[in-house]
Amino acid sequence: MDINDFDFDLPEELIAQTPLQDRTASRLLVLDRDKQTITHHHFADISAFLQPGDCLVLNDTKVLPARLYGSKQDTGGKVEVLLLHQQDKDEWEVLAKPAKKIKKGTVITFGEGQLTATCIEVKEHGGRVVRFDYQGIFLEVLEQLGEMPLPPYIKEQLPDRDRYQTVYAKEEGSAAAPTAGLHFTKDLLDILKNNGVEIAFITLHVGLGTFRPVSVDSIEDHDMHAEFYHMTEATANQLNRIKADGGRIISVGTTSTRTLETITRDNQGVFQQASGWTDIFIYPPYHFTAIDGLITNFHLPKSTLIMLVSALAGKEFTLKAYQEAIDNRYRFFSFGDAMLIL
Repeated sequence: MDINDFDFDLPEELIAQTPLQDRTASRLLVLDRDKQTITHHHFADISAFLQPGDCLVLNDTKVLPARLYGSKQDTGGKVEVLLLHQQDKDEWEVLAKPAKKIKKGTVITFGEGQLTATCIEVKEHGGRVVRFDYQGIFLEVLEQLGEMPLPPYIKEQLPDRDRYQTVYAKEEGSAAAPTAGLHFTKDLLDILKNNGVEIAFITLHVGLGTFRPVSVDSIEDHDMHAEFYHMTEATANQLNRIKADGGRIISVGTTSTRTLETITRDNQGVFQQASGWTDIFIYPPYHFTAIDGLITNFHLPKSTLIMLVSALAGKEFTLKAYQEAIDNRYRFFSFGDAMLIL
């Protein structure tokens, strides 16, 4: 399938630069796959589309303040470092700019020496592995010195870093937020639970590979970067029960979807406790074995994310919905509006 099959004209001004003050005030485009209808709502109204016995699956990963600004110890040259994932206790794979200046043995200092990083490996794809040295607790040092790794198309500063976290974020480890979950508040989740909707949690630590542009003409040739996931035995039992009782499993975000589909793909359609690395790439045609619906934000043209949405809703129907969203001035991407596919 050709990458241009997933292209569309997105006005740059529709890429949301700042989050709304009220998380639930975002708009909600609802796609009914059976009726092939598209309707317009607000996210606060989502309970009208969920039934008792349904289950929302949320990704409880927590974004690290993973962007660090420092300088080379020998020359004083400025360096930007973005943490990708932890390999060992104090060893991390990172992206560094300018990468060509960071060679094996290079030492970078942050916060007037409060934190240092020594490059111990140069990766083939341009990444680096560094070993950090510090006093105290690493995550506390990172909270002091790091910044939230907002995507490059967001030009505005984020005064409140919690707005790039879900209200249920718990497991530290992501380089980016699972943004479909940003629309939920604790009050809205309580309303849904009181209405008989169950809530389940999985973890997938979002890496930058999720957003890496597809640079090949044929999407079958694109390689996804692997990301770490975890599902507990309690969550697996909960989801198997939901399925057995005829309830719908609705994933919140493409990250939850990729985790759930990885687990059921590897276990003949059954959920079970699992941890590991997934590089699953979902694009049309694809047979879903885990989910019955999806809540997601609006994604960029030619992205792996719109391919996943197209696999669930159908490419033509998805692009029709996107055009309607553009015509109605919906806000796109991380801080934008939402779509519910049922």
